[in-house]
Amino acid sequence: MNNQQIICGVDEAGRGPLAGSVYAAAVILDANNPIIGLADSKKLSEKKRNFLSVEIKAKSLAWAIASCSAQEIDEINILQASLLAMKRAIESLVLSPELIAMAKSGQVSVQVDGNKCPKISWPCEAIVKGDSKVQAISAASILAKVARDAELYALDKTYPKYGFAKHKGYPTAYHIKMLNIYGVTSVHRLTYAPVKVLIK
Repeated sequence: MNNQQIICGVDEAGRGPLAGSVYAAAVILDANNPIIGLADSKKLSEKKRNFLSVEIKAKSLAWAIASCSAQEIDEINILQASLLAMKRAIESLVLSPELIAMAKSGQVSVQVDGNKCPKISWPCEAIVKGDSKVQAISAASILAKVARDAELYALDKTYPKYGFAKHKGYPTAYHIKMLNIYGVTSVHRLTYAPVKVLIK
């Protein structure tokens, strides 16, 4: 590894859903081990995301995934929870001694999708639509999305009547209908309007 700048890409998944955690991932790609097909996770099929998730974990210099629960989202709001999940992901990175040295010398910088940076000790830049502009952010968006979907598949087994595997917690007509029939669960975000109206 030479003296080139190393980018840690960061993105989140799950700001809009009514249930489940918000996830974030941080990825430092290896320029010598490129991954073909990286793109904004929303533009990829689930099969492609799952394939690339394995590739990213195998080929990256470092990666980490973190989350904030529905309860934390209700306590501090979704924006702050998203930033906190990003901070947790960045701080969970397992770095090699060489990467640690580079980070301390300022050769590692963080690029985050969006217009706000989490409160971290590394230099950080927010890039609007970064998930379609920066490969490391694209990789992070894929890891975060795959991890969040995995949680919703698990929740679907716990709460089979709500259809989490199908709508992933988003406010679809079916999800709203099931909420009205069966009520609010412990994994729903109580401060989100479609849920909030049911607990008054």
